[in-house]
Amino acid sequence: MRPLDQLEATIAERKAAADAGKSYTAKLLAGGVEKVGAKVTEEAAEVVEAAAEPGDAGRTHTIAEAGDVLYHLLVLLALRDIKLADVEAELARRFGMSGLEEKASRSSQT
Repeated sequence: MRPLDQLEATIAERKAAADAGKSYTAKLLAGGVEKVGAKVTEEAAEVVEAAAEPGDAGRTHTIAEAGDVLYHLLVLLALRDIKLADVEAELARRFGMSGLEEKASRSSQT
């Protein structure tokens, strides 16, 4: 099983157990979109800061912060009952389409 799949499964288990006293993930989920979204935003800023750091230390820090972003994003997706496979399907749909074309298709849908 891929690490992201394992993480998604663990998050789903924590969501089902909903024991915020014993699980950081359950505590985040109990805070709703506001709490989880704030963590996604915070971690995204931290990964950008880390990416600006030079050398191997900056690279290592960027990897660690990217892991934090992915974890918190997966928690947010779980909160909305969205599977990683759903996001993968959306990315697959975009292949063969330029980024500009894809953005234009989104703006015409709203």
